[in-house]
Amino acid sequence: MGEHEGPSAGRRAPGELESEVLAALWAAGEPVGAGVVREQVAGDPAYTTVLTILSRLHDKRLVTRERAGRGYLYSPVRDEAGHTAAGMRELLEHGGDRAAVLARFVSELPPEDEKLLEQLLRGHTEG
Repeated sequence: MGEHEGPSAGRRAPGELESEVLAALWAAGEPVGAGVVREQVAGDPAYTTVLTILSRLHDKRLVTRERAGRGYLYSPVRDEAGHTAAGMRELLEHGGDRAAVLARFVSELPPEDEKLLEQLLRGHTEG
């Protein structure tokens, strides 16, 4: 058996393949087809699997698609930073006591990130 064969070959945690597909779209920097995405995703997933993930991401409004011949070209709706920020906001909204969650988050930041956050907040409130 090869290095990537066996019962666990190709198995991923839920959402991991979606994240890899999004990462491939961000890396592309332009609308691309499922074949291009498939080449960028580790583990050599089936073409139909990549199509299913792209369709799922489209249904979740995380990617847009435009007709190109018999298929589609896909683009992410947000850049990577925007996607991560949206996930953080969603977690914050479901985290119960927002003040406690934010306080814990800030208290656990490394000093350089704390300084960056402080600068961003100051710049945001001055505008």
